[in-house]
Amino acid sequence: MAEKVVLAYSGGLDTTVAVRWLKQTRGFEVIALTVDLGSQPDLGAIRQRALAAGAASAYVLDARRTFVERFCWPALRAGALYQGQYPLATALGRPLIAQVLVEVARREGAAWVAHGSTGKGNDQVRFDISVGAMAPDLKVIAPLRDGMIMTREEEIAYARKHSLPIEVKPESPYSVDENLWGRSIEAGVLEDPMHAPPEDAFLWTSSVDDAPSRAEIVEIEFMKGIPVALDGRMLEGATLVSELNRRGGIHGVGRIDMIEDRYVGIKSREVYEAPAAVILHQAHRALEELVMDAEAARFKTTIAQEYARLVYQGKWFSSHRLDLDAYVVSSQVACAGMVRLKLHKGSVQVVGRASTFSLYRPALATYSAGDQFDHQAAVGFIKIAGLSTRTQASVQGTARPEPLLEDDGHVVEVGPGTLELAFAEPVLGAALPGVVDPDLRR
Repeated sequence: MAEKVVLAYSGGLDTTVAVRWLKQTRGFEVIALTVDLGSQPDLGAIRQRALAAGAASAYVLDARRTFVERFCWPALRAGALYQGQYPLATALGRPLIAQVLVEVARREGAAWVAHGSTGKGNDQVRFDISVGAMAPDLKVIAPLRDGMIMTREEEIAYARKHSLPIEVKPESPYSVDENLWGRSIEAGVLEDPMHAPPEDAFLWTSSVDDAPSRAEIVEIEFMKGIPVALDGRMLEGATLVSELNRRGGIHGVGRIDMIEDRYVGIKSREVYEAPAAVILHQAHRALEELVMDAEAARFKTTIAQEYARLVYQGKWFSSHRLDLDAYVVSSQVACAGMVRLKLHKGSVQVVGRASTFSLYRPALATYSAGDQFDHQAAVGFIKIAGLSTRTQASVQGTARPEPLLEDDGHVVEVGPGTLELAFAEPVLGAALPGVVDPDLRR
């Protein structure tokens, strides 16, 4: 009896050929699995294509809502942006697909799972590690990495020879992956980091030149760090993200062009479109600035970096990520309120924010009438804050900078590439060493 393998099936050329190759060359009974995270317009047609290609059975699942609420929202609350830019769209989708692969394998009694990743990218790591974390007994095969070595032309010839139901379209100059949280574009002319991305690489976003001249204001409401409403309308997660992708894309918001440090050890030029993710991360950060204590906010940036690293490296199903989540959830209790943003010509600008948990108090911040800050309390505060510095200076000597003034009060000559200070007139009168008269004008 043939061993069963559950294949993550996208419906494209690679995985359609893989269905037949796994059956014919490796002797598997292939079970196809298609998980829609926002890029599959017709799940029924994909299911029929998998069966026609030779799959014994085919599962299709609309997981858009699950993807947003159980994967994107936790990453958003964590503030997870890889290298401070990439909102991890593909990286967040892979563990969800891997989880469903494992669940179908258990249901079908399969000993193997398969995916369409190559041996050069990050996705193979994410799939393999995720499966191993949930089901260490399952074996993983990636046809494009593990024996199905074909060029695109050879795959087309193979599909025609075996009458596989795949429509061969003109080859795109780019390699593209997309889901609700973002669209990644690589390869082709983008491999030259000096080459500006051509407009034909983008699908979701307008160019800055073509974006409307009039800005648009959006208001996003959060509860415990999760977006719940857009412009006063309560929306479930997938709908809210789709709407922000549409509106942000009109204004050219969400384009990212970066040199990315892949987990496999190479640098790669990556271009992304992620209007909703960019807007939501900026709004969430603005709300955190309003409601989060300074010490917590400082530490949260460390958590965000670590969270992004784990997700990028395929370690979603790790106890470390769960431990970080416990901290993040606690940190978001007071992250509730509304953020107003302006979308205009490729930019997102925060123009307003409000929360019942706001730590901003006008009576303490104002320099106008009604100021309640105790100015005299600052004297003692500064004395204590500077105590260690003064003690070190008195015992070990001061860390003196190079003097800026000659004895006659003129500026010391400085070398090329250093900051030069220029005074309108020579310093008058004696000055203490290292002290510049506050009346001097630069």
